Amino acid sequence: MAFTSAAQQARRVQARDLSPQDLTTQALTRIEAARDLNAVVSVNPHAHSQAQAVQARLDAGESLPLAGVPVIVKDNINVTGTETTCGSRILRGYVSPYDATAAARLTRAGAVIVAKANMDEFAMGSSTESSAHGPTLNPWDTGRVPGGSSGGSAVAVAANLVDISLGSDTGGSVRQPAAFTGVYGLKPTYGRVSRSGLVAYASSLDQIGPFARSAEDLALIMNVIAGHDPLDATSLDAPPAFAAGIPDDLRGLRVGVITESLAGNTAGVDGVLGATLDALRGAGATVSEVGLPELKYAIAAYYLIAMPEASSNLARFDGMVYGQRAAGSDLTEAMILTREQGFGPEVQRRILIGTYALSSGYYDAYYSKAMKVRRLIADRFMQAFTQFDVLVTPTSPFPAFRRGEKTSDPLAMYAADVDTVAINLAGLPALSVPAGFETAGGVRLPVGVQFIAPPLQDERLVRIAGGLEGIGIAQPQVAPGY
Repeated sequence: MAFTSAAQQARRVQARDLSPQDLTTQALTRIEAARDLNAVVSVNPHAHSQAQAVQARLDAGESLPLAGVPVIVKDNINVTGTETTCGSRILRGYVSPYDATAAARLTRAGAVIVAKANMDEFAMGSSTESSAHGPTLNPWDTGRVPGGSSGGSAVAVAANLVDISLGSDTGGSVRQPAAFTGVYGLKPTYGRVSRSGLVAYASSLDQIGPFARSAEDLALIMNVIAGHDPLDATSLDAPPAFAAGIPDDLRGLRVGVITESLAGNTAGVDGVLGATLDALRGAGATVSEVGLPELKYAIAAYYLIAMPEASSNLARFDGMVYGQRAAGSDLTEAMILTREQGFGPEVQRRILIGTYALSSGYYDAYYSKAMKVRRLIADRFMQAFTQFDVLVTPTSPFPAFRRGEKTSDPLAMYAADVDTVAINLAGLPALSVPAGFETAGGVRLPVGVQFIAPPLQDERLVRIAGGLEGIGIAQPQVAPGY
């Protein structure tokens, strides 16, 4: 039985119309039926016992905002007693001894974490094709990618395996797959959601974020997972105040369309963006263009920051403590063989580039300069927000591309994030809204429009999503056949 939202599920469980066990069984059944999509890499062996524990808490009189709601989390978010592989051979067999803070807060709120979602290896990719578990397929057209690196989490919601899921966003890895699969994807303000227990790719850019099919569900899950965490020194003391079911009426909203995002889009993306802007004007918003010329440096700056951070973070995976260990005649050979056999080509490429950019004689030329560009980009965004309440771009200049289309050209794959990476550099919140479709090869493919807000204005984005739902623009839906 399908449900329209996680909020509805929770209400029915609280009213005793359904049990947490019912919902868990239904979710696991849907996961099994959709195995061909390869969205899920492992099922939580403790899911049914978690559901029983939720029921016991309800019977004891607890009020649980996510009572019995099944949730799937990306395979780089630690969940006690489940395998956490980050889509990599090097971590096969690693069973987490603890919960990430976001996972713990889900469980505390009554959610049941039923499975772990497929992902690009160590979150490095834009298509979920680099996973050691094999590629995830887009349910709208299985010959196309679902985006990445959180493709499995996006597909879990788009294919109706669950109503909400968690991914992580380092340069667009929640928003881009949300756009490719027709659901909401929210990248919160940096520090709004704890990173404790999230396996790090690039620590100054990573942020956990949710996928959902309604603004109400976005509000529901953010009220649970957001907030300060003493285990994460970068988390912000900003208690969540997401108002579920109270949409913004959009009148008087000042919308700035980033000029640099208007070139290079497909005709379908341009059409969806234009229709969205027309609808905003019709709802009483003011819409005008704003130039952010520094954004042309965003891709270069992003990769010159992300790759060095990755080379540092992934140094811990040497076969000595975590996961797989290759045989070698001594420690050095064992470490070399472990990394050679355990890391895929994209991860090795990024580690090598990152190490090079941090090396003596090149740090000032590359990493240090990229950090200065990062500051310029962040400052330019803040200048724009003195004139506008929210900024708008396409989430991606094109809809989902075909599998294998960009795997042989790393630069083309990196450019897929052209509209999203600057937001991570500036630490801003951004939401991909499923705003329409483009027809390609006879298939209707979802198109996303990205709304960007000032720091700590994540709630504004969710209210705007509710307002867009009210005027028929935001249309999250399940892919046909699921």
